Amino acid sequence: MKRIIKTVVVLFFIAVLLSVTVFAASTPYLTYTYSANGEVLNSPAAYVPDRRVNYLDMGLSEPLSAPSDIFTHDGMIYIVDTGNNRVVICDSNFKVQNTITSFVNEQGVPSTFGNPQGIFVNDELIYVADTYNKRIVVFDHSLNFVRTYYSPSADEMSSDQIFHPVALAVDEFGRMYIVSDQATLGIMVITTEGRFLGFIGGQKSKMTAWEILWRNFMTDAQRAQQFANVGIAYNNIAINEDGFVYVTVDLDDADIESFIMSGDADYAPVKLLNPSGNDIMLRNGFWPPAGEIKTNSYVSGGGPSKIVDVASGPNGMWSLLDQNRQRIYTYDHSGTLLFVFGDKGTQLGNSDLISSICYMGSDIYALDKQNNLVTIYKRTEYGDAINAALYYSNNLDYDKSIEAWEEVLKRNNNFDAAYVGIGRNLYFSGDYEGAMRYLKAAYNTIDYSTAFKAYRKNWVQKYLFIVPIVVVAVIFGLSMLLKKAKKVNVAGNTKVGRRTLGEELFYGFHVMIHPFDGFWDLKHEKRGSVRGAFIFLIIAIVTVIYSNMGQAYVFNPYKGTGFNMFFQFATVLVPVLLWCGANWCLTTLFDGEGKFSDIFVAVCYSLLPMPLLMIPATLLTNVLSLDEASIVTLINALALVWVGMLIFFGSMTVHGYSMGKNIAITFFTILGMAFIMFLIILFSNLVMRMISFVTDIVTELSYR
Repeated sequence: MKRIIKTVVVLFFIAVLLSVTVFAASTPYLTYTYSANGEVLNSPAAYVPDRRVNYLDMGLSEPLSAPSDIFTHDGMIYIVDTGNNRVVICDSNFKVQNTITSFVNEQGVPSTFGNPQGIFVNDELIYVADTYNKRIVVFDHSLNFVRTYYSPSADEMSSDQIFHPVALAVDEFGRMYIVSDQATLGIMVITTEGRFLGFIGGQKSKMTAWEILWRNFMTDAQRAQQFANVGIAYNNIAINEDGFVYVTVDLDDADIESFIMSGDADYAPVKLLNPSGNDIMLRNGFWPPAGEIKTNSYVSGGGPSKIVDVASGPNGMWSLLDQNRQRIYTYDHSGTLLFVFGDKGTQLGNSDLISSICYMGSDIYALDKQNNLVTIYKRTEYGDAINAALYYSNNLDYDKSIEAWEEVLKRNNNFDAAYVGIGRNLYFSGDYEGAMRYLKAAYNTIDYSTAFKAYRKNWVQKYLFIVPIVVVAVIFGLSMLLKKAKKVNVAGNTKVGRRTLGEELFYGFHVMIHPFDGFWDLKHEKRGSVRGAFIFLIIAIVTVIYSNMGQAYVFNPYKGTGFNMFFQFATVLVPVLLWCGANWCLTTLFDGEGKFSDIFVAVCYSLLPMPLLMIPATLLTNVLSLDEASIVTLINALALVWVGMLIFFGSMTVHGYSMGKNIAITFFTILGMAFIMFLIILFSNLVMRMISFVTDIVTELSYR
């Protein structure tokens, strides 16, 4: 009995311990990523909230007031306390060591800050963006005033570009990259001597067609003013360990939505600029870095992200701050989303209005402008595993990187970036087949294609003798088919009486190459038939189905997903029937000589280029990479153009029209197809409404 009681007590304490552990690891927000098709993938917490720090914890006598920026350097923490016009300097435990509230400027006059909003610190100096005073004030680490940088002169900078600094970064050569919220030409660059070097990274301005036309009648001054009006100013900046600067801009919702779908970097909400101002950011993830992707999902409703800050972290990681959702989006150096965390709210870990984020080692600090405090987020074991994998990848230690990514997958087997990481490392280590397997699991077609090319090269080198055998066999088989078709068609020229099905089908090759006399004989000499037309139609439908299902993974990674057989049939059948119906209706009014059956036979015989070209193109996808996709596109386009030309000349021959009249009839046939389709949709909608009306009446009567 004592043994049973002892066991129960032990189990009870284990359960309590586990519940405490789970509670401690819980967060008031979801951590997630996105799959290649935009599906939200929940993941373990990469960062958990540790604590909040307010002015009392810091040892200040009065609260912070609307703080704008937080920065860490060499174990020290710098907070721009905007509302109090001061800079608060804390140690790594958030204990205040100093504050900067006033200073004596170069004229020997006491001076104070005016609504400062940004700060940057390096080994030598402290730079403060004194926004309302339109200057950059510099101190040494003993808090002695060093110098002030004012606005460049009008000769150096356009008069419509106001120097209103809100953020800055400084590279190893002392060049300052300054964000002015009233400068629309880009990031200002000023040397340590105060010389203005110009603007870099100017956003592409947007103009309507009318504005572009009107520019032709403007003066040079008016054009410059218009550009300033439509330009977009940056709102924040950070510099990474390589000396490149991340810059963010608050774009409108339409531009961000367009960027997410198209990847057009002209309107990217975050860029990575080199010293020349060129955007060198890698955007190799499933989705380009823009904060939220599915902006109206149940997890992420609220429209596109409002990006207000960017922070550079360890091992190429960097993070964006979305002020719409109070969330932090973290990416690797290639632009792959690693995790998202944070949310609105009052619980520890959530915030009301984050104005700035920064890294302190592995920790992330978030500055809450509304509640005047700092939230400290600690990296979890899951986050450590991701960091280790990135570290080994950056240092080209492929074996350890693979082990680290596998450790990540043990904690989160839905993490596509881990599959991609393993795949890339296997590729670099020479295991191309293994790389393809992991990259395929993550639907990463670009890297998969790269690995496939390397795999294909090795295969060709190993089995080189097979390639010419296959080529010769294909050419021989095609030549025998064409030779047989020619023999049958020549024999059919003198044959009298009913044709066999084989002769009718082989005649399609003659029609395809000689459309004018081919369609003439098809109608007048009965070289084809309705049964042959039906067979060609079925073959065309099967071709479309095979083209959809038979493409290699790299060309169609989602094949079979949501496959609709009815839709595949309709892709060919509906246009054929619409053309035949519309063309017959028109030609009966405009002296057309062809009957409906003649039109149907001509159209179906015109479909023969589809299987002859599209099936080989589909087979080719199994040996081509994405870089060679234009070959498949060209072949498929050639098939459709060929079919279109045959239908055009078939209509012309069947009805006995001239070229000009046939062009007009073709145009009106297409309009007729659209009109018939409109009537079908309208009628279907009417029938559905009638059915719904009757159903409602029956339901109502059943309750009486």
